[in-house]
Formats: sequence, structure tokens, C-alpha cells
Amino acid sequence: MSVYVRNLSIDSGADFSEILELTQTGGNVVNLTGFTAYSHMRKHAESSTHTGIAVSITNPSRGEVTVSIANTITKELKEGRYVWDLMLVRPNNTKTIAVEGTALVTVGISSF
Repeated sequence: MSVYVRNLSIDSGADFSEILELTQTGGNVVNLTGFTAYSHMRKHAESSTHTGIAVSITNPSRGEVTVSIANTITKELKEGRYVWDLMLVRPNNTKTIAVEGTALVTVGISSF
């Protein structure tokens, strides 16, 4: 499986959720049965602090994963560009980065 690039746009103070369908090179879906997944975002790759991104494997046989951040967390994020990734852990405990990209956090003028 190659690394999939997905850039996110997150509104500060709002719930964030995105459904990803993971596919292999060639278009076949990745069967995620038995996998677990983790995700974080950081201001830059070398940052020692991170914000956790909740991950749920919503349809393992179709390779569907939902990443989300509650509004209680997004309201604490500073406006700007971040980096993020999603790590998959196979049933044999092999770990791989499946998705990576940037996350743009924007602060709106309306309050939530």
C-alpha cells in the first residue's frame, strides 16, 4: 500500500469529521479487518506536542476510516497549517503510515 495524501480543512470551534476510503495502487480497496488505526496532527513534523485525531474503522471490508476532532478540541487550535498522518497497525502488529497531508485550521468570524 502506498501513502495516500489527503489535505484537511478544519474550522476552529466546530466538530470535524472526514470519511476516507483507503485503496491500493491500482484502485483495489484495502481490507482493514483486524486493523487498528491512530492519527495525530502537529504544527510541524519535529514538534514535540500533538493533537490527537479520533479514528474509527467504520467499514473494514471497504477500507473506510473516519477521522474526527470534537469542537472542544478544535476551539483550542491556533489558526494555521499543521501536518497530520494516519498510522495503520496490522493484526501482526506491523505499522505503516497510510495517509499523510496538511491540515489547515481556520478561525471564522461567527462563534459556535
